Formats: sequence, C-alpha cells, structure tokens
Amino acid sequence: MKATSPIAAQERKRHSFLVDLFLRLVKEKPLGSFSGVLVIIFFFVGIFADFLAPSGYNDIILADRLSPPSAKHILGADNLGRDLLSRIIYGARISMYVGLASSFIETSLATFIGLICGWFGGKTDITIQRFVDAWMCFPSMFIYLTVMAILGPGLTQVILVLGVAGGIRASRTIRSAVIAIRENIYLEAAKAIGAPNRRILTHHILPNIMAPVIIIFTINVGGNVMAEATLSFLGFGIPPPIPSWGGMLSGSGRTYMLQAPWMALWPGLALGIVVYTINMLGDAMRDLLDPRLRGGLGRYSGVKRKMPQQLSQA
Repeated sequence: MKATSPIAAQERKRHSFLVDLFLRLVKEKPLGSFSGVLVIIFFFVGIFADFLAPSGYNDIILADRLSPPSAKHILGADNLGRDLLSRIIYGARISMYVGLASSFIETSLATFIGLICGWFGGKTDITIQRFVDAWMCFPSMFIYLTVMAILGPGLTQVILVLGVAGGIRASRTIRSAVIAIRENIYLEAAKAIGAPNRRILTHHILPNIMAPVIIIFTINVGGNVMAEATLSFLGFGIPPPIPSWGGMLSGSGRTYMLQAPWMALWPGLALGIVVYTINMLGDAMRDLLDPRLRGGLGRYSGVKRKMPQQLSQA
C-alpha cells in the first residue's frame, strides 16, 4: 500500500476545505452566494471598464447635456453631456481600488498590531492599547476629514487614510483572537522546543486566527467603499473629473437633482447595491468561518457532529 506524504495530505486537506467552504456557501447561504456573484460581476466591470464603457468618462458633448435616458445614453447624460453609464462603470473601478486596497492595508495593519499586543502582552500591550484607546475616542469621519484636509484629495490619500485609520481600530479584534489561543498546548510546545517568536507568530498563531482576519477583510470592503463615497461627496475624496459615485452624487448631482433626477438616481443605486452585496457576502463568510456562530451541533470541513443519542447508539 502506497504511503501518502504529509505535504500531499496537507494540500488535499486545504483543497477540501476551500471546496467545502464554497459548497456550504451555496447550500446554506443562498443570499450570500447571490451577493458573491454580483460582487464578482462588479469587480470584472471595474477591471474591464475600458472595454465595457460606451465612451470615455470625460467625453463632453454639450449638445447632449441633461439628456434623459435614451438609446444614445442608456442612463442619460449629466450637465456637461457626459454619458452616465460610462461614468458609473469607471466609478466601479475607483470603488474596487479603494475597497480592496484600503481593506488590505487595514487587515494587514490590524493583524500586525493584534499579533504583537496579544502575544507579547505586558508593557508592550499596555502602551499600544492606550494609543488605540485614544484613537478610538475620535469619530472616524473626523479623522478622515482632518487627514484629508492636510494631505489633499486623491486616490492614494483616500486608500491610505481609510486603511490606516481602520486598521488601528480593527486591531482590537485580532488581539482578542490571539489572547484566546495564546495558552494552547501547541504554543507551549513551540516555546518549549525553543521556537523563536517570529516563527510562532507566523507558523502557529496566524494560521489559527485566519477566520477573523478574513471576516475583517470581507466586511470592511463595503464600509470602505461607503467611506470613500462619503469623502468624495464632501469634496475631500477623488478629485474631478475622475468619476466617483460619491462625487457624482455631490456637486452637479445635487444641483440638477430636480431637473435631471437620473444624475443622482443611478450613482446612488449603484452604490447601494454594491455595498449591500459586499456586506451580505461578508456576513455569510463570517457565519461560515466563525466557530462561535456554528453552534455546538454545527459542522466543520463537511463533517457533521453526531447527536448525543447517536453517539450512545454507535
């Protein structure tokens, strides 16, 4: 009988976990599955905006200004005659950049701070957490507006501000997850054999807290998209003429809202659909990955737990 190498067994286990996670998402979370399909479509629209948009996002045709939805402009035109469908498609790219990049920075920073505080504890934890406490005393929008007023509007500035500010706040969740597993036997064994702290953090703690890390990333994508829209609406986000859904709602969108309601309707609808679907997908992933939400009779990796009566009869 041919022996199976540990590496091959680990790869099969990893693949089976991903397959099982996908199957559970489809079977147990139909709304989350549908939202995931819409999110994928949204990402592809942002990636291939240059090929999907009927025209450029800043192609001005003054003769078509404030044109209602028609065969030429499916969603109408704005006050400068620019095609709204094209600008919304290009706006999806901006939202994709901000949502993914800022969430990646936020999750990475939160994981780094949470690992350091949760594992080392003591004075290191106290010092860092007092700074986190002071940071959390200020409303998020106050921090966003203050930093953006100093740095100036721009895509890179928005991504950095949202990522760093959110990462400091989210570090509390990662810290709690690390503290919950810090005294486990396998970590005591790793310290007993002389494993350095860097190896313990990367090879033993980080893989066991991936569930909250993934949850933080998926849930915060929608929140960062909404935060970028809010900053652009207030004039501190993406500068014109680059299309942003929040920026399209502000300025000319408010000025011509009664005369051309489609200028505010379509960007607001696109923003609402995207944020809702991302949040639904994040909630579904949280329910599937968080062991506290599966209950005592839940299952993991496709293995159903037996009822006590079944165990007694076995």
